[in-house]
Amino acid sequence: MPRFGIAFTPFETRADVVVRLAVRADAAGVEAVTVAEGWTHDALVLLTEIAQRTDRIRIGTGVLSVWGRTAATLAMGAAGLQRCSGGRFVLGLGAGSPPLTEGFHGVPWERPLDELRARVSAVRALLAGDRLPSPAAGARPLRLGVVPEQPVAVALAALAPGSVRLAGELADAWTPFLWARSRLPEGRALVRERANGRPTEIVPGVPVALAADAAAARELGAWWLRTYMTRMGPLYPRMLGERFGMAAGVRAVIEAQAPELPTAAEELAREVTMLGTYEEADDAAGAWLAAGADQVTLVLPPGRPEEELAAIVDLAGRLGR
Repeated sequence: MPRFGIAFTPFETRADVVVRLAVRADAAGVEAVTVAEGWTHDALVLLTEIAQRTDRIRIGTGVLSVWGRTAATLAMGAAGLQRCSGGRFVLGLGAGSPPLTEGFHGVPWERPLDELRARVSAVRALLAGDRLPSPAAGARPLRLGVVPEQPVAVALAALAPGSVRLAGELADAWTPFLWARSRLPEGRALVRERANGRPTEIVPGVPVALAADAAAARELGAWWLRTYMTRMGPLYPRMLGERFGMAAGVRAVIEAQAPELPTAAEELAREVTMLGTYEEADDAAGAWLAAGADQVTLVLPPGRPEEELAAIVDLAGRLGR
C-alpha cells in the first residue's frame, strides 16, 4: 500500500496550526508527521505536544542538525519521545547547513561527514544501552540511564554522496529534501553501496506546490525554489545546478524579478516539487513512487491558510488508501 506523510519546515512558525494539522493527519490515516528544526521552535517540544494528542501516526524530526545538540541530549530526547508516543518516534538527523550551524549555533561547519558519522554512531550506541563511544580525553564513558523499550528508528536527510552512503550504512531511512525525482535511482544506488543488507527506506521530502488552478500552483513552486535557492546557503543550488545539471533553471529562479515560475525553471520545479492542481495530485504523487520512493513526505508550504493546508492533509490521507 502506498504510504504518505506530511512535514513542516522551520518557516512554519504557527505551533498551534502544526499541532492541529498533525491531529487531523492522525485521524485521516496519514502515515507520519515530521517537524524540521531550524531557528524557530524546538522540534522535540512541538513533537511532544503532538504525541500527547495523537494515537496512531508516526512522529519524527525532519530533521535535527547534529551540530545543535550533543549525542547525549539527542539520545535522551529520542528516548523521551519514544516513551511518550508509545513507540511511534523516528529520529531524523542531518548535517545542517553553514548558515544555520555557524550563524545560529555558533559552531564552525567543518568536516560535516565526519561529524555526521560520529554523532549518529554515538546516538545509536547510547540508545542501544552502550557507553558513549567517544568521551572527552580521560573521562569515563557513561550510558543512557533509561534505554527505550522499543528501538528508535534513525533517518538521515543526506544530500552529498558520502552522506547518502552513510545513510545506507547507519540509518533506517534516507530522507532527502529537494532531491530530483529522476535521480532517485542514483540515490538508491548510493544508499546500497554500504548497506550490508540493511533495509534502508527511501523517503523523499517533496515540497507541495498543489493548488486549485495551475497559475497558483506555479507560484507556489516558484516560492519553494526561490526560497531554497537564495536563502538556505549554497548546498541546494550546488546540488541541483552542478550535480544534477539544472543550472539554467537554478539561475532563472535566482534572477527572476516576479513571483511567477520562470519558463526556464519549469523542469526543475517538476523534478523537485509536487507541482499541479489538486486534480493532478494522484499522478504527481504516483510519479514519485514510480521513481523508487518507498514513502513520500508531502512538505506543506508554510504560512498558508489553515483550511488550505488541511485540504492537503486530507489529500495525503486519501492517497494512502
